[in-house]
Amino acid sequence: MNFWNMGKKKQAGKEPELTPLEKRLIEKVALEESGEEETCGPKTLKEADQMIAELEDRVLRMTADFDNYRKRTTREKEEARQFASQSLLEELLPVLDSFEMALEAARDADAAVRDGVEMILGQLKGVLNKNGVEEINALGQVFDPALHEAVSQEETTEAAEGTVVKQLRGGYRLHDRLVRPASVIVAKAPKVEETGS
Repeated sequence: MNFWNMGKKKQAGKEPELTPLEKRLIEKVALEESGEEETCGPKTLKEADQMIAELEDRVLRMTADFDNYRKRTTREKEEARQFASQSLLEELLPVLDSFEMALEAARDADAAVRDGVEMILGQLKGVLNKNGVEEINALGQVFDPALHEAVSQEETTEAAEGTVVKQLRGGYRLHDRLVRPASVIVAKAPKVEETGS
C-alpha cells in the first residue's frame, strides 16, 4: 500500500482525489526514482549573476514605485485637508454677498445698524481668511480671464482698455485654487466718430 493512500477508505470503483501536497510528493518520489534531480536555482555563476542583477533591478523598481506612491498619497491627503472646506465656502459665498449688499443698503441707515453689519461682515471675512480664503480684488486691475468673469464692457477714457472699472461680485480663492471668479465690468476705448467733410 502506498503511503498516500494510508488512512483513506477505499471507495468502490473510485480513485480518491489527491490533495496538492500528495501530488507534489508523488512527483518528487517519481523524480528520485528516475534519477533526475530537481533544480531550483541557477546552474552557472553567470546565470546566478544575471538572476541577482534582475532581482536587484526589480527591488529598485519596486522601491521607486512605493516611494512615488507614498509621495502621491501624502500630496493627495494634504490637498484633501486643504480643500475639504471648499463646498462649505461655496455655500457661504452668497451669504457673504448678502452681507455686503446689506452694508451698502445701510450706508444711510442708523449708525448702530451700519456698524453692526460691518462688524459681522468683518468677523465672517476674518474666519474665512484664517482658513485660507483670499478675496480677489479686481478693481483697477488688468482683466485676467483666470481670475475675472467679464459681465460687460464700458466705454471710458478714464481707464486703459482691458482694465476692470467695476466689480459687481467679489471673487475668492482657497489656498491658491479659484473658487469663484470676480464678476467685473471691463473698460473699452470709446468709439471714434468719423467727421464728414
